This record gives sequence, C-alpha cells and structure tokens, in this order.
Amino acid sequence: MPRLPFNPDRVPAPKSKSGASGKPTTAPPGGGLFGGAGGDKGDRPMTVAQLAALIRDALAKAVPGKVRVVGEISNFSQRAHWFFSLKDEAAAIRCVCFASSARKVAFPVEDGMQVVITGRLDFYDAQGNVQLYVDSMEPVGQGALEMRFRALCEELRKLGYFDPDRKKPLPAMPRRVAVVTSRSAAALQDVINTARRRWAGCELLLFDVRVQGEAAAGEIARAIDALSRDGPSLGIDAVILTRGGGSIEDLWAFNERVVADALFRCPLPVIAAIGHETDITVAELVADVRASTPTQAAMTLIPDRGTMDQQVNQLAHRLALVLRRQAELSRHRLDAAAKHPLFRRPGDILLPHVEQLNDLSRRLTPLLGRRMQEADRRLKGVGQRLAPSLSRRLSSDVAKAAALARQLEAVGPINVLRRGYSYTLGPDGRLVRSAATVNPGDAITSILADGRVNSTVNDSAAAPNMPPNKPSRTLPATPAHRHPRKSTDQPGLFGGPSSAEGDAP
Repeated sequence: MPRLPFNPDRVPAPKSKSGASGKPTTAPPGGGLFGGAGGDKGDRPMTVAQLAALIRDALAKAVPGKVRVVGEISNFSQRAHWFFSLKDEAAAIRCVCFASSARKVAFPVEDGMQVVITGRLDFYDAQGNVQLYVDSMEPVGQGALEMRFRALCEELRKLGYFDPDRKKPLPAMPRRVAVVTSRSAAALQDVINTARRRWAGCELLLFDVRVQGEAAAGEIARAIDALSRDGPSLGIDAVILTRGGGSIEDLWAFNERVVADALFRCPLPVIAAIGHETDITVAELVADVRASTPTQAAMTLIPDRGTMDQQVNQLAHRLALVLRRQAELSRHRLDAAAKHPLFRRPGDILLPHVEQLNDLSRRLTPLLGRRMQEADRRLKGVGQRLAPSLSRRLSSDVAKAAALARQLEAVGPINVLRRGYSYTLGPDGRLVRSAATVNPGDAITSILADGRVNSTVNDSAAAPNMPPNKPSRTLPATPAHRHPRKSTDQPGLFGGPSSAEGDAP
C-alpha cells in the first residue's frame, strides 16, 4: 500500500504576512506538522475535522475505488450490519458489511474463515479509523465450495429432500435398468461388467450425459426428468446415477440444486454412486440409495445368479423335506386309523348299541300302550263333564239362530212387497227414483208381490217442496200400490219407491 503524503519536507511553508515572497521555504527546526507549535505565531492550527478530511482525500487519491483483500475473519459481530476484522500474520483492518450487502452472502460467516472481500477503503471520522466497507464476500478456494455444499445441504434438509420416509425401495428383480453417466466413463464399464457377471437377463439402457463441467448439471437433470416422464412406459425398473472419482470441482455437477430437484421428483427408485467411497455429493443424499462405488451400485441393484441358484436349491430342499415329513405324518395317522376297531370290526362296536336299542324298544312298547289308555280315560271323563254344559250352550245358540232367521225373513224383499209396497222401472229398465226422471208417454212397469203392472205416463212433475231425489206422487196410484218412506240404491229390493203409476193395459 502506498504511504500517505505526510512528509514534512514536501509541505510548503506558510506565506509571510507581507505576502511578498510566494516561494516555499523550509520549515523551521523543531516546527510541527501542518502549522504546529514551531510555526510562526500568525499560523492557525487546523481542526480535527479538517485533518480527517485531509486524510480522506489522501486515501481517495492513494487507494483505488475498489480493492480485493484476502484474509481471515476475526471478532465477527452480527447485528443489523456485520462488523469484524480482516487479518493476516502481519496486519489487521476493521471491516463493515451493511445489511444490504450481507444479504447477498450465500454462506455462513464465522471467525477463522478465509475469505476474499471486495470493497472500498474510507476513513470513519467519528472513531478516527480507516475501515474497509464490504460490497461482496466469497470464501477462499476449496472452502468456498465446501460452504456452498453445506448451505445447500442445510436448505434441502429443511425441505425434506433427505427424509428416509420418502425414499423408495429398490426392486428385487429388475428387468431393465437405466444408467445415467458418460459413455466414456470408466464407471459405465464397471456397471456393465458387474451386471453381466451377476445377472445377464437384466437389460441396461445408457443415458449419455456429461458428468463434469458447467453444462453437466443441466444434462443430468434433463436425463432424470426424461426418465421420470418416459421411464414407466419404457419398462425401466430403476436408475443408476454414477461417475468415477475426481476432485470436488470435478464432482460439483452432482452438487447443483437442479440435479437435486430432478432426483426429488423422479418416481423411479434411484441408486447413486458418485466418486470414491469418501466422496459425498448432494445427489447421493437425495437419491433413494447411496453406493460407495459404481460396482457396488450394480451389485446392490442387480441380483447375483449364483446366489439366487443357491437360494432356489435351498428352498427346493426345504420344500422337499417339509413334504416328506408331512407325508410320513399322514402315513402314521392312516396306519393308526386302520388299526382302530371301528375300521377292523365295525360290527363289534355297533352290536352293544343295537342290543341296547332293542331293549329300549321292548320296554317302550307297553309303556306307550298304558299311556294311551290312561289318556283315553282322561279324555272320556272330560267329555262326560263337559257334555251337559255344551248341550245347553248349543240349544241356546240354536234358539238365537232361529230368532235371527225369523227377523231376516220378516224384512226380506218379498215380505215387504206382500205388505203393499212396490217399485217402478222406467223405459230403460232402471229403477225410477224421481218423477222428474220420466216424461209423458214413457212406458213404465210397477213391480208388486204377485206380479207387475205396465202403464204409460200421462204427466210427471216433482213435488214443489221435495228434493229432486225424493219420490213424488204425481201419477195416479194403481190399486194396492204404496210407496215406502225410505229408499235404497239397489234395484229389485223393497227400498226403491215408485215414482209414477199408470192404468193397467
């Protein structure tokens, strides 16, 4: 850093009172800097603010507008703004990072961190300090990538990308597997050789992508998205995402957010093997299963034919053993059943029961006879006791029935007609209920007990004070022809009054 222009030899001497000479003169011995005590009595000392302005101007002239400084953070204080010191082995300088600039820092800042700061140098008048005002900050070298890795991991962990509950299990017998890697990568040959050795029936489909460089992350994400969209229709059961070892910069494509988002959306189970066993990437943490090497990824996903043959042979042996034991057990049970007396001499078992049944039958027959005789005697006794009462009740019921028959006969239609009633039929053969229903000249028939009388209507009119449905006596009545006081709706019975009478022909 250039020295400040505070050399007294380069400062011009103050002018004399007369102002005759404008030439610079050498400061007197023992004189102070910028008009100190050793100057002429007429010189006035400058204020602190003037001195601060002079220092600020000198800084502006000596230091460029933007500087980049590398150092270690010390005495970090995080309030609304950040205050800390940036130091190395020989020096330290105070730094201020305002809130607007602090929000742009994409990694956590702490004491002891090596960073590169871009900012401007200025003099802070209130405290008399030269401070570096920070515009941007980035970690140094590999530490920068490590900070980005940790920040992304923390963000994805909060979003649930690493939750074990969302991870899908690998298929037990995959028939078709997609391998997302570079065609020229050694990891692809490891996967192919392992798959052929373990299970030749498993088909591998290569999705050739870049696995290193700036464009690698986008190609990997697009390949995963294509598998998410078309994988089920292509019959793909699982995905292997892999590449060989390398530095953290070489593997950084698998630490990008776009790759993590694509893996999180993928509906197919994904096993990731990136780099060596000690390398850990974001893609491996988001994937459903992590493998340390590409070979281990293929071994984890693809079953081994030899192992499966052993398992099948063991299962077949166990099944045969179980069947043999079951057959022996069934044979023993059958032999035991064949030795039972029920199957060898069934008659010997049934004979005692037959004899017991015959004995019970012999004992039951006389008992039933006696019980039936006793029941017959009890029934006869009950009948003898109930006969007088039943006879009296029957006689009373017969008398009541005869009385009812006589009453019914007395009110019968024929007996009513015999008492002098009749009913009249109109020309249409229907019962005449009112005189208004017949017209002069109509032929009517009056029904009596001993026959009928045919007559012709000369005149008909309803009685003035009677309802239309009441009978009227407008026609001359024939001998022995009377009308009842009440009428019924049934023709042929005694209730229908005659509405008109006429002379017999």
